[in-house]
Formats: sequence, structure tokens, C-alpha cells
Amino acid sequence: MKVYAYLRVSGKGQITGTGYDRQLETIQGYCSREGHEIDKVFQEQVSGTTDETDRSEFKAMVSEIMKDGVDTIVVESLDRLAREYRIQEQLLIYLASKGINLISANTGENVTQAISEDPMKKALIQIQGVFAELDKSLTVKKLRKARERIREQEGKCEGRKGYSETEQGAKILKEIKRLRRKRKGRVGMTFNAVADALNDQGFRADNGNLFTGNTVR
Repeated sequence: MKVYAYLRVSGKGQITGTGYDRQLETIQGYCSREGHEIDKVFQEQVSGTTDETDRSEFKAMVSEIMKDGVDTIVVESLDRLAREYRIQEQLLIYLASKGINLISANTGENVTQAISEDPMKKALIQIQGVFAELDKSLTVKKLRKARERIREQEGKCEGRKGYSETEQGAKILKEIKRLRRKRKGRVGMTFNAVADALNDQGFRADNGNLFTGNTVR
């Protein structure tokens, strides 16, 4: 049987880490045991509290299912579908209404079928959703406390570092000040002229782009 694999991470750090790889490995293991073939893999970077209207890959996957005749989606676990119980249930009901099966690779259970046919299994799935949401809330609380502790100790925790906080940034600031400095009988360079000079020297803004007058300002 052909199936689609749906992978979801909530942040960019999980993209460059093991998030997608771990999920796909679990799904591939399940499909290999059950004799299923993964026809397509859909990767989404979106918060687990986002519904289907703001999930571009999820919507594309459902659209493909309606055209290709594949009627089964496999996820690593239900919390990869969504971490918030309300959203999880909403997505499951949405899939079930379209006749689409969703299977959790970790348990091997056809979740949409279970909530449609077995009240007891539906209750157990609801409990899983509640605990997934609880786990998310506890993780958020733990991270918030850790950030607060670091801020108390170091004064700053998160966010992009300012130019003055990096060696390269300090060099850029020094050069900007030099170019902007008014000399005897001369007017300091304009912001646009400074940007051109920085670009000619090989400097780049912290986002990797060329400097502009507004960036220098």
C-alpha cells in the first residue's frame, strides 16, 4: 500500500538537527515492517498549535491525496501532527471527514479509524493528546525559567547578537564611525556612500546581504 509521510518540526533548530531524520527513520521502519511504500514525504516547519489553514505542506498533502488516490498518512507520533490537544483533534476530524487514514508509526494504530469506530480508543487518543499538550507546556515553562536564570546571570539570553557583541560586528562599527567622521574641511560620508564602501571592503550585514544606507543608519 502506498502512503504519504508527514514530518513536522516547530523551529529552525530542529531542521538542522535530527528532527526530520528521526521522524522519517521511524516511519520508514514501520512501513518496512507492514509492507507499505512511502510515495511522498511532506516536511513542515510550523508550530504544533497551528491548524490546517496555516499549514502549507499539510494542505498540499491533502490536495495530493484527493488527486492521487493515496488515502493514508503516516506520522512518527500524534504529537508530530500537533502538540496541542484541541488542534490535534481538529486535524484528526478534518482528515476523517475526507476519508483519509492517519497512522502513528510509534503505535501502528490507524488513529482516524479508531476515533470513528471505537469510543474507548477515541478516549485513549484524547488522553494522549492531553498529555502531549501537557508535555509541551512543561517544556515551555522549563525553557522560560532557564532563559530568566541566564538573563539574571549574564544580562541577555536570546535574540540575535548586536554588532558590538561580535568581533566582526565591532570591526564594522569601527569602520562606519571612521567613514562617517567629519574631518577638517570635509563632510562625513553619507549613509549610502558608507554602505558602498563597506560592501567594496567585503563586509556584509548580519543577515548576509549587502549593506544599504538604511542598514548603516
